[in-house]
Amino acid sequence: MKSNESAENYLETILVLSKKKPVVRSVDIADELGFKKSSVSVAMKNLREKNHITVTPEGYIYLTESGQKIADMIYERHEFLSSWLISLGVDPETATSDACRIEHVISPESFAAIKSHLAPDK
Repeated sequence: MKSNESAENYLETILVLSKKKPVVRSVDIADELGFKKSSVSVAMKNLREKNHITVTPEGYIYLTESGQKIADMIYERHEFLSSWLISLGVDPETATSDACRIEHVISPESFAAIKSHLAPDK
């Protein structure tokens, strides 16, 4: 399930958009991230080749099982870390930005230890 930060960000964005919209298209991802449609198109091709997404003939993007696993992991880290930083008094915008960076580099072991320490019942 090894992936890079860029791929993880795209997969997380697809997950977040799929919670808000009935279907996700490349243009939605480009709008959400502020990227050019051509950049998103290249990224979607790479994610499709790695079997993390499927794209229908109409251009609707869906996460595959592997894509869903990665997106869920990154989203959980993002939500948990940003909430934790905010609870420590960090400005929400800074907390979200920092969580976005931390979520990609923290090891599963360290994240599990932090989560267990801060929220033992989860």
